[in-house]
Amino acid sequence: MTAATSSLQPINTQQVTLTDRTLKAVREGIRTGTLIPGELYSVYRLAEDLGVSRSPVRDALLRLAETGIVNFERNKGFRVVLPGPKELAEMISVRISLEVPAAQRAALNIGNDIENSLQAVYLSMERAALNNDEPLFMNEDQLLHGVILKLADNSYAERVIETLRDAMRLVGASTIKGSRDLGAVLVEHKPIVDAICAGNALEAGRAMSAHLRTTGRVLLADAVKRNNSNLDPDELWERLIN
Repeated sequence: MTAATSSLQPINTQQVTLTDRTLKAVREGIRTGTLIPGELYSVYRLAEDLGVSRSPVRDALLRLAETGIVNFERNKGFRVVLPGPKELAEMISVRISLEVPAAQRAALNIGNDIENSLQAVYLSMERAALNNDEPLFMNEDQLLHGVILKLADNSYAERVIETLRDAMRLVGASTIKGSRDLGAVLVEHKPIVDAICAGNALEAGRAMSAHLRTTGRVLLADAVKRNNSNLDPDELWERLIN
């Protein structure tokens, strides 16, 4: 028996790219916990709940399946996949390889409008941290990284990173519960924003690398512990990331 997807919001079918809109809706379902890892979902039911045909739903799910966040079961449906420690390490490695040069390019492309946008998102993160509003903080965190990737002018990297962040959220991508507080995560973003706004590409890359590596190590250690795995997180880190 497949799980319900009726809590997802119907899609505006007037949009030109229904596959992209469907992909966004599925990602939102994963982020909010509407689509639960391990549950079996029906492609037909999902299409009905979103108010679209099965074709854009299948296309969107195939794109997610390419990144390992979704698995199809023949003649049954699909499941959202919970990444293991090794998969998580691989995701962190890809994020470092894409987001560090993106931060460097962003610093070279910075302009007044983008600088204001970047600073505004950071200030929103700061307010969320002061109010201990984790959902808002995480949304603004994702938006900040999105602004940087957009400034780097690489739409493919944007799509890949967005999907990887969604997958990492499934394993507790927020290190906030227990490992770090919002303030500690906020502090890691300030040198990134400052370097990009100053047009300092070298420092922007260094700051982004430091942030992703700090977050990655905490996430990997937590994932190994949560999975009761006999893997050594340090060995895994050295083998797949360093």
